[in-house]
Amino acid sequence: MLQPVLDIVALRSLTAIADCGGFHRAAHSLALSQSAVSQHVRRLEKTLGSRVVEREGRGTRFTPEGRLLVEQARRILAVHDEAVRVLLDTEGDTVTIGSTEHAADQFLPRLTAAVQEVRPGCRVRFRIDRSARLVEAVERGSVDVAVYVTEAAATEGTPVGGLPLTWHATPGWAPPPAPAPVPLVAIEDPCAIRRRAIATLAAHGVAATVVGDAGYLAGVLDVARTGVGVALLAAVGPAPDGLSPYDGLPSVTPIPMSALARPGADPETVAAAFEAVRDLLRPAG
Repeated sequence: MLQPVLDIVALRSLTAIADCGGFHRAAHSLALSQSAVSQHVRRLEKTLGSRVVEREGRGTRFTPEGRLLVEQARRILAVHDEAVRVLLDTEGDTVTIGSTEHAADQFLPRLTAAVQEVRPGCRVRFRIDRSARLVEAVERGSVDVAVYVTEAAATEGTPVGGLPLTWHATPGWAPPPAPAPVPLVAIEDPCAIRRRAIATLAAHGVAATVVGDAGYLAGVLDVARTGVGVALLAAVGPAPDGLSPYDGLPSVTPIPMSALARPGADPETVAAAFEAVRDLLRPAG
């Protein structure tokens, strides 16, 4: 019996939906029509025999099967793209930028602009992953420059600033009356921002419990949009669709971020990329 085959192009559309927060933004980032992205998702659903993405109001929600597929898709695409780069070497002048999911929609455009300013015409590829995996990718040379949460990786890298963090929930959300614990939604362990959320509340004597978690940020946003709890998110750029800042809990200090470049990377490119991140994270005023 023939084994089902997951289409690489469709997997790329799926991860774009997760990274961009919806079909329309994913289509724009991939230079495709929205109907093409929808067809890719339907192709994956037909292969797996289950729904992976569902419409929810103006947004989208990943099913449990969809969240699992996104996690596996990232691994498949990373291996595939590295194999193409190494075996075919057809991309010419290419720079691969890695970022954590936290504020990736802000980091990646700025890094792209910074790199292309010093290397006009170069192609920029992206890898979004957990901090520890990004550091491993940089050290083995498959990612040129990565920005990540410092305490989430064994390699400190170059400090580039602190990522501001703010509580987010559905508009009008309120925690249950004390002494009931505050319901949290977070990325599953190990996650430095999850630990920061729990530690901050504990330091202020606020009881908390995690009522929902997911392997990636897209799943966290999906759960938070149901209104079951509050999530600690990067406060760079606009709030995610369906969520708004919530100021009824103790404020959280910015979490340190680092940048790392692969050995032998072009110094001018590295300097431009690092400065772009510092500029984004530089406190206002």
